[in-house]
Amino acid sequence: MNARVVLAALGVAVLAGCQGMPVARQAAPGTIIGTDADSAQAVAQRQRIERLGLAAGDCASPAWAMTGRVALSNGKDGGSGRIEWSQSAGKARIELTAPVTRQGWALEVDVEGATLQGVPDGPVRGRDAAALLRERTGWDIPIAGLGCWVRGAWASEAAFGAALVGYGEDGRVQRIEQAGWIIDYADWKPDAISGVDLPARITAERNADRVRLVVDRWAVD
Repeated sequence: MNARVVLAALGVAVLAGCQGMPVARQAAPGTIIGTDADSAQAVAQRQRIERLGLAAGDCASPAWAMTGRVALSNGKDGGSGRIEWSQSAGKARIELTAPVTRQGWALEVDVEGATLQGVPDGPVRGRDAAALLRERTGWDIPIAGLGCWVRGAWASEAAFGAALVGYGEDGRVQRIEQAGWIIDYADWKPDAISGVDLPARITAERNADRVRLVVDRWAVD
């Protein structure tokens, strides 16, 4: 796996503020069903977001962590690795390890910016995590949005625009469409600590860009 592919995977793990109530309607055909804002599915989603600590619109506040596997594709290149993602007190750290070479990369984010380690001439620091990864890897990844999308919540509507949310027949979120990205969810499981439902499989796609994440363990306060 080349450095560009592995570093791009770091983009799945940076946090952003989440706010606003999305438009709840059918996002795609198939098992996804449309609902209105007062439906049982929409009410349950709002309650779930409140339990996750996202109702105030600050996704960087709750402490949480996850470990899992990530795979990337941009239509030409692809790769995979192990990922560890944790945050506390407004700071996030994301570590990714290539399974064969055991080389590691890490991205640290705080209120002052981001630091990328494990790159030539590194560590390097930038004010904006997305711009830093774009400059060092050439990949354009919606870092801030994925920080919320990975937990089954829409990203800041002020920054990313309105979100469309699709619910499955079991009442869980099955798809979020926002900022040109389509995020699909599968295999939801309750977190062992908080009991809140969280997705175990997430796929985010926009045009040829795709991020697949399989979560092995969540830890949410």
